[in-house]
Amino acid sequence: MRYAGALVLLTLLAGCATVRPAPDVKSPDMQPIDAWARVLKHFVDARGRVNFGRLGDDRADLDRYVAWVYASGPNSQPELFPAREHKLAFHLNAYNALAMWNILQAGIPERLGGFGRFSFFWRDRVSIGGKRMSLYSYENDVIRAFDEPRIHFALNCMTLGCPRLPREPFYPERLNAQLAREAREFFAQDRNLRIDHEQRTVFVSQILDWFSEDFLIHTPSLIAYINRYTRQCVPEDYSLHFIPYDWTVARQ
Repeated sequence: MRYAGALVLLTLLAGCATVRPAPDVKSPDMQPIDAWARVLKHFVDARGRVNFGRLGDDRADLDRYVAWVYASGPNSQPELFPAREHKLAFHLNAYNALAMWNILQAGIPERLGGFGRFSFFWRDRVSIGGKRMSLYSYENDVIRAFDEPRIHFALNCMTLGCPRLPREPFYPERLNAQLAREAREFFAQDRNLRIDHEQRTVFVSQILDWFSEDFLIHTPSLIAYINRYTRQCVPEDYSLHFIPYDWTVARQ
């Protein structure tokens, strides 16, 4: 049993799970998405990096939005999310905001490694519309259930291995166009996709390895999926290698 020891350790640590309390917000924002929009505009640069130092000193908008996520959501207020696009846009924004907030709560670490990564994704619980869960469960049990592979180019855990964090929220009325844009942006970056024609090899982000089943539902191969969103076609007979994930926190 190669992973038996690790599974036992994770089980024991999971018993120590903690729930992060909601931010103490005195005056909730009547338009919560506007608060999240201001965070992205003022604290995220064109490369998707966050100025966590400034954000830590001026976090009122982020706290307002996270407090709203804690209290609201498709399960607790279904009338606010009438269509699939409303639900999915909510979850993408909520995940990214909670990840950003968790980085602040963790003291803005240099990277998510070892126990810090376990705490960030598995041990520490957040709340979405009153339902407690880890970020790992949120992504895998809730968001992936939408059967939309492009979520993997939109969800951001605030590290350099993640897709670029956009400087605007996801909106239900233009969600499809935004997801297509993020997929094209993802594969346009050398850190996520490199083609070596001399060696007949394509190097692609480890994200496509971790979630290959999501992409292969819609295309016969990972290269075929990549070719949906790249300007230069990757030959199907090239060998595929995965670029190791960078867990360094994407900070300015």
